[in-house]
Amino acid sequence: MNEEISRILTMVEEGKLDKEKAAELIDLMQDKGGSIQQEKHSSTPYLDKVMKIRAASEGGDDVKVNVPIKLLKAVLGVGMNIAEKVPEAAKYIKDVDVNLLIEAIENELDGQIVDITSATGDKVSVIIE
Repeated sequence: MNEEISRILTMVEEGKLDKEKAAELIDLMQDKGGSIQQEKHSSTPYLDKVMKIRAASEGGDDVKVNVPIKLLKAVLGVGMNIAEKVPEAAKYIKDVDVNLLIEAIENELDGQIVDITSATGDKVSVIIE
């Protein structure tokens, strides 16, 4: 994924930008022929792709999670309903902008969508491929 979208998503995560403004900025960049590229016409149908989440700590702990886009779309659709009905679940998704994730899937964003490296060397990346 393009560096510009990563920066926009980071600003949303940090609370510097709300999701509506972020969506507007991304739309403007796409409409103006910006450098954002979506691979909607790849050989693999989008719903057959996988979201890969990778986390690696300086201490050697590695986490690798692969979630099929079909499953992710279904889970995100019911995720907010669960949080509303199960108060304990709300604390785990309070900082997750589910609507932004759903919008990314609906727009068939592809490639690296998150790339974070902490000051201590821990790394997190999220890739759709």
